[in-house]
Amino acid sequence: MHTRYRSIGILSAVTALVAGNVAGQVEYKIHTSYASEYMWRGLDLGNNLIEGGLDVSGEWQGIGLSGGVWYGDFETVGKRMDELDLYGEVSKDFGIIKGSIGYIAYLYPDSSNETYQEVSFGISRDMGFATAALKYYWGVEGDNNGYTEIGLSRSYEFNAWLGLNVESNVGYQIEAGQATAWTTKMSLDVGIAEHVKISPFVGVSLALSDDVDTAYFRSGNEMVGGVMLSVTY
Repeated sequence: MHTRYRSIGILSAVTALVAGNVAGQVEYKIHTSYASEYMWRGLDLGNNLIEGGLDVSGEWQGIGLSGGVWYGDFETVGKRMDELDLYGEVSKDFGIIKGSIGYIAYLYPDSSNETYQEVSFGISRDMGFATAALKYYWGVEGDNNGYTEIGLSRSYEFNAWLGLNVESNVGYQIEAGQATAWTTKMSLDVGIAEHVKISPFVGVSLALSDDVDTAYFRSGNEMVGGVMLSVTY
């Protein structure tokens, strides 16, 4: 319980810092979506995911600040389960490379004893044809075997009302010395009103490991489809 309050406090501090110092430059995004499968880092965590969330981002003296909250409800092992994620990130663009430090807490209201926390360290660079990124997640509470992702992403804007986003990454567990999954996602942004988008998406994950000593034991290839509605202002 104390962990939950501390996590909410961190998120509130990040949000207040963003809103208080860059009031004229803050961007808010509210979103909700449905997905046929809750696919996370190449793992199938459940079916029929319904989620909603709020993201806040801005910049202060050349430092990027962002934070958010995400709530999901999904089917697993014959029952519905809830998950609450709280997250924040600080980033700095150094010209040739961009660095970031982030925090995320995974909370499960139906089981107060289950709480996972990670601190992430990332670098990225715009290569022109795509943005390349490398991010390491340090498990503060809960063991993630040193989960790391390397990936590429790119967005195409066809006109003011239509865009395409493509991202692909490979996960790797440093402590286990094993690749996890190769995941690719494509989403189409369709503007239906000013500041409002509807985004159908599809994702595919190819299993690269099924080691008995990791969470990827008996993992397989996965495919997910869904649609997101978002409002940005």
